[in-house]
Amino acid sequence: MKINTFGLSGLSDIQVKASREKYGTNVLSYKKENAFLDALKRIIKEPMVILLLAASLIYFLTGKPGDGIFLFLAVVIVATISLFQDSRSRNALKKLQDFSQPKCSVIRNGEVKEISSADLVIGDYLMVEEGKSITADAVIVHANDFSVNESVLTGESLAVYKDSSSDENLIFHGTTVASGLAIATVQAIGNKTQLGRIGKSLESIKEEKTPLELQINSFVKKMVMVGGIIFLAVWLINYLRFPHILDSLIKALTLAMSILPEEIPVAFTTFMALGAWRMMNMGIIVKQMKTVETLGSASIICTDKTGTLTENRMSLTKIYALQTNQICDVEDHLFDSASQEILTLGMWASEPIPFDPMEVALHDAYLKNSAKDERAEFHLIHEYPLGGKPPMMTHLFENSYGQRIISAKGAPEALIVVSHLSGIQKQNVNEAIFSLAKEGYRVLAVGEASFEGNNFPKNQQEYEFSFKGLLAFYDPPKKNISAVLDAFYAAGISVKIITGDNAQTTGAIAKQIGFRGAEDCIGGDELMSLSLAQLGEKVKSVNIFTRMFPEAKLKIINAIKANKEIVAMTGDGVNDGPALKAAHIGIAMGKKGTEIAKQAASLILLEDDLSKMVDAVAMGRRIYANLKKAIQYIISIHIPIILTVFIPLAMGWIYPNIFSPVHIIFLELIMGPTCSIIYENEPIEKNTMLQKPRPLTSTFFDWKELSISIIQGLFITAGTLAAYQYAINDSADESITRTMVFSCLISANISLTLVNRSFFYSLFTTIRYKNNLVPIIIAITIAISGALIYLPPLASFFGFQSLSLSRLLISIVLGFVSVVWFELVKWRSRASK
Repeated sequence: MKINTFGLSGLSDIQVKASREKYGTNVLSYKKENAFLDALKRIIKEPMVILLLAASLIYFLTGKPGDGIFLFLAVVIVATISLFQDSRSRNALKKLQDFSQPKCSVIRNGEVKEISSADLVIGDYLMVEEGKSITADAVIVHANDFSVNESVLTGESLAVYKDSSSDENLIFHGTTVASGLAIATVQAIGNKTQLGRIGKSLESIKEEKTPLELQINSFVKKMVMVGGIIFLAVWLINYLRFPHILDSLIKALTLAMSILPEEIPVAFTTFMALGAWRMMNMGIIVKQMKTVETLGSASIICTDKTGTLTENRMSLTKIYALQTNQICDVEDHLFDSASQEILTLGMWASEPIPFDPMEVALHDAYLKNSAKDERAEFHLIHEYPLGGKPPMMTHLFENSYGQRIISAKGAPEALIVVSHLSGIQKQNVNEAIFSLAKEGYRVLAVGEASFEGNNFPKNQQEYEFSFKGLLAFYDPPKKNISAVLDAFYAAGISVKIITGDNAQTTGAIAKQIGFRGAEDCIGGDELMSLSLAQLGEKVKSVNIFTRMFPEAKLKIINAIKANKEIVAMTGDGVNDGPALKAAHIGIAMGKKGTEIAKQAASLILLEDDLSKMVDAVAMGRRIYANLKKAIQYIISIHIPIILTVFIPLAMGWIYPNIFSPVHIIFLELIMGPTCSIIYENEPIEKNTMLQKPRPLTSTFFDWKELSISIIQGLFITAGTLAAYQYAINDSADESITRTMVFSCLISANISLTLVNRSFFYSLFTTIRYKNNLVPIIIAITIAISGALIYLPPLASFFGFQSLSLSRLLISIVLGFVSVVWFELVKWRSRASK
């Protein structure tokens, strides 16, 4: 349907180009940040980098320039890897920001078109409607029942009514439309807007850290403190034994470097950013990083009916006329005068420029079934926006001859209350409502009133309405919705419907799609009368909530949260905003969702497809599981490095300093890519979506989780120390001993990488997982390790010596055995299922 532009043609393409060249683009730009320099500053402050620089300086001071140069190059390599990871994260987030830029509607070349808000120019006619975000400062030239929430600028939460003929004729960037529609001429864009002028205050706003991020930071800080204490202790022990301050310092630094788990925060940032980027490629925009972390814990999903479970393709299907007490099919085009009157009144009760699907359907049906289009002859003189519980709306139109049309539409209950119906008439209407609703039709009532003069009543309910009939719309269920519900149920996630529609219509649709709990529901008024304790029990047992309004929706979400559930809420309308904001995971619809819904939500489904939420939950669970694997790997492999450095020194073994900083940094360079690259790329395990949601309070750092990593680390330590003792008993010198221990540790590292790809399925299953990075990283690790041992210049620098085949095999087998025992634990877990 062609949208009415009220005779405005807007700018031409040439005028748009000229305006953009003169005034610039509609982008808010504040302080200029150099992301590269900021990342570099963060890297220089990293404890590992500080230790490497200190060790490098000491080597230069003690006459070992080769070691000093190597460690300095290691700093460069560590910085390069960190900058690369930071760049990947920033690029992923930048794409997300670009993707989530708001759109706006403008009149150009005589037509309404949708553009990116950044492409808006001064002089454009900007068209804004209920639920949309205003993307520039502008002067209103036309308005219908138009009000704006300006709290972002003024702090005042009440909407301000605006009109072209009043003093309140300006709209501002960043505010949102609370009701109605307006067309306005753009006067200021970008930093020249009111929001842009006060935008400096936005620079100080920092995103809060997530619970998991706080846990990780706390763990790393504790490890840094432990490392500092052990560093001082080892330095003192070495100095007392061998009173050489710089040599003792190098040995202490070696241990301190082995303790720092600096890969963990890097892994967290990388996993979250790349996870959000992966979801964007799936059609899911993640606005808040914490959502990625929370997704895997979602235990209840609250969804609207219209546009989420159904297509939101409203078609006017049937009309019930009270005068004849008959229901006719719109498709037959055989209307009696009563049905034609109801259709016409329904159109007049809609917005002159419709954007709601039902109002669009009414305008279309009016055009198809009316002999004459009278819309141009009448103009809107007064209107009452959608309001009340249940809601209704009323429009007053008048033509040049003074003839008036006063038409209302809304929930049947609302029109019945304000109309004078006899007992028989009420019975007939209720029977018609029940007959239509039980088939899944959405039902609206239509009424007409008369009023002389211009002193209009304050409330629409004060008019004396004549109840005319019912309009029945059909919105078919989405074809894939039954499969989507089955996927949620299989994943242990409950689904609840929260809708403004009536119980009969909602129940009928619920039964059609196989919704669990379709036989029981509760209405908004009844729900609001419940005590907190009663409400808490009701949200556990009831899955359908009908005739809901914003306060009721918000109350449901808070009650579910009070039951310690992790709740996701889908919505697209203005009245969904508070509930979307309150939910742990707010999900807005990208196509038909209002800007208010999108701003309040933490996720946006670009295609309005709830099946994408199944994908989002699966991705959230995958990211969490893979991050858990990475962190447990890091902890497990750090323990043998720490203990292999510390035990020979503390116990006074023959070769007390088996590893130096050059060995530690090499091992760190192996571990970083393993945890951040291999595990981030791991596919979802086949049982992931068949498990119950994990509690949000679960953590990687409780004793149960840490004990697995600690035990794995201790077994690997036993393997490396066994290699050490075997070499000693075999009369090996320090170089051979070091090489065997190093080879054992590399073997254990590779084995741990493979074994920890799943904590449930066997190595024989996970080896078939599609992750091309696994063989590549392992091959690179083996090749470099082989070069360090068997290429004389490298072997000499690292203090290694070529191993015989038997010694090499013993080292490899010890490393493999020290890890592969965990397969028995996994076998036992599978057997107990």
